[in-house]
Amino acid sequence: MAKRRSFFRRFLWYSFLLVLLAAAGWTAYLDFRVRSEFEGRRFALPARIYARPLELHAGLRMPKEAVVQELRDLGYHDMPREAEYGWYVRTSQGLEIATRPFVFWDGLQAPRRIKVSFDGARLSGVTDSEGKSISLARLEPLPIGGIYPAGNEDRVLVRLSEVPPHFVKALIAVEDRKFFTHHGFDVRGLARAALSLFSGKLQGGSTLTQQLVKNFFLTPERTVSRKGTELVMAVLLEAHYSKEEILETYLNEIYLGQDRDRAIHGLGLASQFYFSKEVRHLTIAESALLVGIIKGPTHYDPHRHPARALERRNLVLRETKEEGAITLEQYSAARATSLAVSPKPSLGTSPYPAFVQLVHRQLRRDYDEKDLRSEGLRIFTTLDPRVQRAAEQALQKRLAQFDKDKRFGPAGLEGAVVVTDPQSGEVQALVGGRDPRFRGYNRAVDAVRPVGSLLKPAIYLTALSEPARYTLLTPLDDGPFVWKSRGTPDWKPANYDKQFHGQVPLRTALAQSYNVATARLGTELGVEKVLENVRRLGVERPMQPYASSLLGAVEFSPLDVAQMYQTIATGGFRTPLRSIREVTTQQGSPLKRYALATEQAFAPEPMYLLAAAMQGVVSEGTGQGLKNWLPPELAIAGKTGTTDEQRDAWFAGFSGDRLGIVWVGYDDNRTARLSGAAAALPIWGEMMAALDPEPLALPKPDGVEVVAIDPQTGLRGSGCPGAYDLPFVAGSAPEGRAPCADGKTVEKVRGWLERIFGR
Repeated sequence: MAKRRSFFRRFLWYSFLLVLLAAAGWTAYLDFRVRSEFEGRRFALPARIYARPLELHAGLRMPKEAVVQELRDLGYHDMPREAEYGWYVRTSQGLEIATRPFVFWDGLQAPRRIKVSFDGARLSGVTDSEGKSISLARLEPLPIGGIYPAGNEDRVLVRLSEVPPHFVKALIAVEDRKFFTHHGFDVRGLARAALSLFSGKLQGGSTLTQQLVKNFFLTPERTVSRKGTELVMAVLLEAHYSKEEILETYLNEIYLGQDRDRAIHGLGLASQFYFSKEVRHLTIAESALLVGIIKGPTHYDPHRHPARALERRNLVLRETKEEGAITLEQYSAARATSLAVSPKPSLGTSPYPAFVQLVHRQLRRDYDEKDLRSEGLRIFTTLDPRVQRAAEQALQKRLAQFDKDKRFGPAGLEGAVVVTDPQSGEVQALVGGRDPRFRGYNRAVDAVRPVGSLLKPAIYLTALSEPARYTLLTPLDDGPFVWKSRGTPDWKPANYDKQFHGQVPLRTALAQSYNVATARLGTELGVEKVLENVRRLGVERPMQPYASSLLGAVEFSPLDVAQMYQTIATGGFRTPLRSIREVTTQQGSPLKRYALATEQAFAPEPMYLLAAAMQGVVSEGTGQGLKNWLPPELAIAGKTGTTDEQRDAWFAGFSGDRLGIVWVGYDDNRTARLSGAAAALPIWGEMMAALDPEPLALPKPDGVEVVAIDPQTGLRGSGCPGAYDLPFVAGSAPEGRAPCADGKTVEKVRGWLERIFGR
């Protein structure tokens, strides 16, 4: 019996030792994990993507309301906020703006107050607070999205020194009153948690340190074992690190709301998201609201549940006062204020998903995906919010009207828009569909559709590159045409109006988009030769050398078309389209500059003639419907495009400062009644009318001469009735003169008119 008791005691003792050793080993493991992960882990910071910064200077073509809209988008308040920045006021001359500080790729720009004056739709001047003229003032760029880590977590890191003391006091008063005295856990809190076991659901009792451990190291499951692990790790965390280090990490980790598919983490981002300001400028009332949100970011969301959020904020204020952290006067003043959260709409990971997708694709060429999602890179892009807004609104409005009228077919039409700067190749706007917020199929980049007549300028460029054979006056045969090729059916192109037009000048064939004359011209030049010029214009997609390709049986995306027309708009200089200007580290150190890259792909003379002919498309051809939106003085150059069975509608055009491509069609490629002039052109016109484009003034190359042409004979006709100016490559203009251009004939006509009507 005694031996049995002795054995039992030894068993208990050894069992205790084993448990003790296991506990020690488990604790040592947790200790190693706490130290290694807390010290070694860096917050995964998304690559933050910005639009172009708005640069204010005298002469800028931008009305005051457009500047105001950009300020609103940036979260500027429309009233002075002394000792702060990020506000504007209207004045009799224009605007007074208190700009925010921002770290650009070329360094820190300090905050300052400026005054901007306007003269109609232009800026007439920019001055500082003392009235001194400023050559250029730059607003910080609008954040337009990011490339996020797992869970789409987003945060802006802050230092504890940047956090107002009243925020810390409110946080401690509500979430953990003994934070600065306990060692990771609160005995009373643990007792409450233990009592909750009887209800069958573990809850309560967490200190700020335990909350940090749960979010930083553990899963969100609520079990006794997980709670025990949390307790031990909290004690270990407190043993190794200061309260300040723990609190700072907590403030950067805590979850504070949801913006669609983007998770708002940390006080730094929450301050921007809810109040459009930096943490250091949070008021007592604003701090109380953010502290109150911690308990339930969804339940107390001030955008969706303002009354509930206001009640919670006031509770935080009351508890902060009762702890002596604020005075009665401060409490009363804060409680009397409204929530005053920014009316910023919920936009999720990006309000411009199609454009951000293009940026992401271009970034992958130079950066690892892991770095894009964790290193906090800052991406400065080319997007112009004003242009983007005009493109979205024009596309949505017109497609909705088309659906309502069912003019082209049943409801469900889709579209895409690309807008670029002709000189720099920067993509200013990109709309991937009628719902610009949809994060899915990007038609501007991925919808590869037949381009129809948009390919015709490449044919005419090929011809005009041979001035000894072709000029804008060269007659083309628009009579019946059959193309025979071994192994393929005969090809018989037809015109849109189902008629033939006989001999027509080259410029007229392009302006009226005559298929038969164009097809005959293209086959005479050589299909391969034409397609090679399409490649030289910048299109990299493979194209089959079929005769039907001449009339647009090749398939491009709207972005491909924009690249092709970019070279036309620049007079033969091929500039790869780009959506990124600069990339910097989180601290602002430059990483990569996406400089302008340009090479001359064509001689300037035929490009000048082609652009002049495309101006004729708008002034007297298939694009003349633009006069309903834009005045003829702008001299827009463009081209309509309609594909077989009217499945796709296109319009491509450029002014002095913008190139735009519009596509309209059905995703399922059904037969419709679409045409470029009726479906795509109105969207282009409405968009550009909202942007007040600059006139297109083509710079005339030295090798081009402008000659007055008699419309009756096609010969030199200076002084003839109805004569019009036409450009020619030097030496290719008609040598003969029309009879009416003879000086004696002119004098005879003038004398005859004087005898009839008098001087």
